[in-house]
Amino acid sequence: MTSENTQDTRPAQDLAGKGAIVTGSSRGVGAETARLLAARGAGVVVNYRQKAPRANKVVASIEEAGGRAVAVGADITTAEGRKAMVDAAVQSFGSLDVLVLNASGGMETSMGEDYATVLNRDAQLAMLEAAAEVMAPGSQVVFVTSHQAHFIDVVPTMDAYEPVARSKRAGETALRERIPALQEKGIGFVVVSGDMIEGTITATMLNRAEPGALEARREAAGRLYSVEEFAAEVDALVGRDLPAGHTEYVGGAQDFLAAAGGDPDHR
Repeated sequence: MTSENTQDTRPAQDLAGKGAIVTGSSRGVGAETARLLAARGAGVVVNYRQKAPRANKVVASIEEAGGRAVAVGADITTAEGRKAMVDAAVQSFGSLDVLVLNASGGMETSMGEDYATVLNRDAQLAMLEAAAEVMAPGSQVVFVTSHQAHFIDVVPTMDAYEPVARSKRAGETALRERIPALQEKGIGFVVVSGDMIEGTITATMLNRAEPGALEARREAAGRLYSVEEFAAEVDALVGRDLPAGHTEYVGGAQDFLAAAGGDPDHR
C-alpha cells in the first residue's frame, strides 16, 4: 500500500499508558518519530549510541510538550545494549508495547567490512527477539527501511548504497521469517519503506559519494519526503489494524513496484 498523508482520526492520547522503543532516535526520523509517539501518550525510550547531548535534547523537547521519555545510551549490536533498552521501557513505563526498528547504517568506513550486516540484519533480529520476550498481545513492531533496500533483489541501486541495501533486505527477510512466531504471541509486525529522505545523513552521504544522486531521485519520484513527513507516516502505522507483514510504501514507490512486477513479499 502506498501512503499519501491520509487524514489522522485517532484519539489524541491513544497510546497513553504504553511504552515504546525507537532505536536510533537521537536525530532525524527516529527523533521525530519518538516525539510523535510521545505526543500520543506513549512513554518513549530515546536510544542513542554515542551522542548523549542530542538524545537529551529530544527527551527535553518531549517533556516540555508534556510527554514522557528517557534517553538510553545503548548499542543495538550488543546484547547488553538491547537489554538496556528493553529494561528501560519496562522499568520506566511499565510495559513495552511498541518497537520501532529505525536504527541502521553501514556506510561508515571505520566500522569494519561486516558492520552493515551486523547492524542491519543480526542486530535487528536480536532486538526483535529481546523485545518480544516482554511484549504482550496487541503490541506492535514497525521495521523502517528504504525502497532501495526493500527492492534490492530485483531493482539495482547506487554502488555506494548496495552493501547497506543488501544487508537491510537481509534483515527484513529475517524479521519476516519471525512473523508466525510473533502472531502466536499476538504481536503485530509491519514494514514502512521510504524513498531517499531530504535532510538525512544517509541521503547526504549518498549525494557526496555519487554527486547528483539526490536530484536524480527527486526527479524520478516527483518529490522526496522530509524527515518530518516520513516520521509522520511511521507514526501513523502504530496502532493501525494491519495484516501481519504489511508493507507501507511512502513516496516514490511506483517505479520500483513497476520494475519489480509488484510487491516482492506479497506475490
